Parts: sequence; structure tokens; C-alpha cells
Amino acid sequence: MMKLYGVLVLFVTFSVASGLRCYICVTSDPSGCTNYLTCPDGFDRCGSFESEGLIDRGCWKKADCISPIQCCDKDLCNGAVLTGNGPVPTGPGVTLLLLSSALMMLFI
Repeated sequence: MMKLYGVLVLFVTFSVASGLRCYICVTSDPSGCTNYLTCPDGFDRCGSFESEGLIDRGCWKKADCISPIQCCDKDLCNGAVLTGNGPVPTGPGVTLLLLSSALMMLFI
């Protein structure tokens, strides 16, 4: 059981220590953005906005997240197609959840 806690602490530590990762691109294809980077210090949001048929994705500061910029605060959450309600969250959070659930099933 202690090994399980060690693995979970490792995953949580890694996800916090690695910084916010955001997709970064300017494209006309909503699903064509595959480049991402770890945001520099001070940039704590991933953002997307559309203008004249182009979608711009990148790192933003919370204070700059005003309409029409749609921001989110999870890794790679700005990779989804823009909707009227903002970007749909995507990214490694689901993967980490499934992996931790699988590890728990192995050790329980």
C-alpha cells in the first residue's frame, strides 16, 4: 500500500512541478494545432481566440483573459474546438486519473 501512495505522490508532484503547458499556434484548422510549450513565469492561463477565420492559441496572463479571449487553467486545455461556452478541457488530466485508478486496482 505504501508503494501506491509513493506513486500517487510522484504523479502529483510531477504534474505540479512541470508548469502549465498550452497549445501554441495560429491556424485556420480548429484541430490543426499540435505544438505546445511550457508557459513562462507569469503566464498562468492557456487561451484561444478566433479572428478573421484564424484561431490563435497560446499562454496568457489571467488579467489579459477578457472577451473575445477564452482562457482555461489546465494543461493543454486550449486545444479543443472553440464553442460558445469556451474551450472544452482536454489534456493529460484524464490520463493521470485513469492511470492512478489502474494502479489502485492493482494494489487493492
